[in-house]
Amino acid sequence: MKEIELKYGCNPNQKPSRIYMEDGSDLPVTVINGRPGYINFLDAFNGWQLVRELKEATGLPSAASFKHVSPAGAAVGLPLDETLAKIYWVDDLGELSPLACAYARARGADRMSSFGDFIALSDVCDGDTARLIKREVSDGCIAPGYTEEALAILKEKKKGNYNVLQMDPDYRPAPVEVKQVYGISFEQGRNELDIGGGLLDHIVTEEKEIPKEALIDMKIALITLKYTQSNSVCYVKGGQAIGIGAGQQSRIHCTRLAGNKADNWFLRQAPQVLGLPFVDGLGRADRDNAIDVYIGDEYMDVLADGAWERVFKVKPPVFTGEEKRDWLAKMGEVTLGSDAFFPFSDNIERAHKSGVKYIAQPGGSVRDDAVIECCDKYGMVMAFTGIRLFHH
Repeated sequence: MKEIELKYGCNPNQKPSRIYMEDGSDLPVTVINGRPGYINFLDAFNGWQLVRELKEATGLPSAASFKHVSPAGAAVGLPLDETLAKIYWVDDLGELSPLACAYARARGADRMSSFGDFIALSDVCDGDTARLIKREVSDGCIAPGYTEEALAILKEKKKGNYNVLQMDPDYRPAPVEVKQVYGISFEQGRNELDIGGGLLDHIVTEEKEIPKEALIDMKIALITLKYTQSNSVCYVKGGQAIGIGAGQQSRIHCTRLAGNKADNWFLRQAPQVLGLPFVDGLGRADRDNAIDVYIGDEYMDVLADGAWERVFKVKPPVFTGEEKRDWLAKMGEVTLGSDAFFPFSDNIERAHKSGVKYIAQPGGSVRDDAVIECCDKYGMVMAFTGIRLFHH
């Protein structure tokens, strides 16, 4: 197709709306099912770039969960252990394919933010992945292809209106990209930076050792940041983003936001949370909401008399601040990526509280020495990439 007419743009009053190729060529995407909107396509194309690059950088099937043009989660297809399968609500699905594991991880990192996401998959969508997608609240999916089984499953979603897009995996955009703001055209070379090779070789801390698993996590962090609205910071552990802070004007606020999300991811694995006695029939989204409140400062909103009865079979005890601190102290081997340099060591202090051991950031601040000194204090390993990854 040369173009696709859309109902409207970002908002219903923004008409007309369409996507098309300025050179008059065919679009590299096919709408197999549904009627995607303007924001759906923005999420789909940003997500597709992310998972394509993750697959190229790691060799593993990759998935991303996108919301409002930033990833809520991104991951590669490593197997799930029993605890992760349980907190991602997939422990009833048996052994999953690598691609399904990637999406379970991407969706599960921040399930509150992933609610109603647009999904990007690096590989042909298989039956396992489609079955997982079908039971989640999602707007659509983009992939290089779909098995017959997967397509049949997805076409049943949303009363037959689920958005299913197929991307041409061989498509490569022009080296120069253009967009308009207020009728004014902006032109720049595409960010084709290869996240790999020697980009992570410049280690500036006393500690130098980066295991293979942490190198993969560094690549995941940097590629995720490449498609996250800036300022952005990404915490990664075990092949998946566990906390993404996007679009903050202050870097420390970004580091705190992403760190709080990483903490929540780990708190979900605490025995107090794994053992919550939910009432029968409570949906996954309602369980996610209840957990988010239970592990937060407003826990009485779900534990007050008249409230807990709607969620739990019996009233659970308060997950105290001391218990949460004790549990979070066990989190370690976390990787942190930043799309621009850290201007102050307060970012490192906050990262340490969430178990960060490995850091990748551009460097170049006048306070680099103070940042490196803080890393050395905690035995962290930090690489200066020399490359900024702003995305707007």
